[in-house]
Amino acid sequence: MRRNRLLAGVVVIVVVWIVVVTVLIARQPDPGVATPAQLRQELERALNSREIERFARLTAYPPGELDEFASAYLDELRRVRAHDITVTLRPNAQRPTLATVSGRRAEGAPFSYDIAVGEAGGRWRIEFTPPL
Repeated sequence: MRRNRLLAGVVVIVVVWIVVVTVLIARQPDPGVATPAQLRQELERALNSREIERFARLTAYPPGELDEFASAYLDELRRVRAHDITVTLRPNAQRPTLATVSGRRAEGAPFSYDIAVGEAGGRWRIEFTPPL
């Protein structure tokens, strides 16, 4: 009898845990912002301030790994003491497919690289997964 109660209690706890996790995942907002201009501005702000949460909100990346990825990404900018970071959307600001990130390292050397930009469900975001 006691064994059955214990088993029932464990089953209830597992079911509740699954429901809570599912609800929390479902309530997370989709990554991105409403317009390309807002994406450019928010990305530039996130990269210059090294704000992990701001950067993560703009990033399409597997949710379970997003915080770790965002932290590592911004740590690299911190490591080289990047500054004066700007973001330019290409090929045009209304329907971009790339964000060019430019700036300077601590010693003044310039850097520049591209990040894929995409739109899904009316939300503009940066993407690090292959567009397959």
